[in-house]
Amino acid sequence: QVQLEESGGGLVQAGGSLRLTCVVSGRTFNSFMMGWFRQAPGKEREFVAAITWNGGSTYYSDSVKGRFTISRDNAKNTVYLQMNSLKPEDTAVYYCNAAQATITGIRMDPGLFGSWGQGTQVTVSS
Repeated sequence: QVQLEESGGGLVQAGGSLRLTCVVSGRTFNSFMMGWFRQAPGKEREFVAAITWNGGSTYYSDSVKGRFTISRDNAKNTVYLQMNSLKPEDTAVYYCNAAQATITGIRMDPGLFGSWGQGTQVTVSS
């Protein structure tokens, strides 16, 4: 069963914008926190942004705060990531997944989906 489907990535010049979309299936979408994560070649996957089940609270990594905005539409089982003022350092494959808070920060919640989707490639040129 395909539970996570990311889309919206592409090639954009520095300073440009992209809007990523994640469609979730097989879960009660409005019952858990969702997040975006990214992984650049040769680097570890890292947390980008998260949003609580009702959209009441959002969280961002320091590197994207003020530039990215996460949102969700529970009626559509969809979470979005609006990315503005993109930088070459944002180049990575972006993934969505359930998220959870830990003592060390926000990570993927292994108890929900338990695996990653295919992600969507974002490439920002200088």
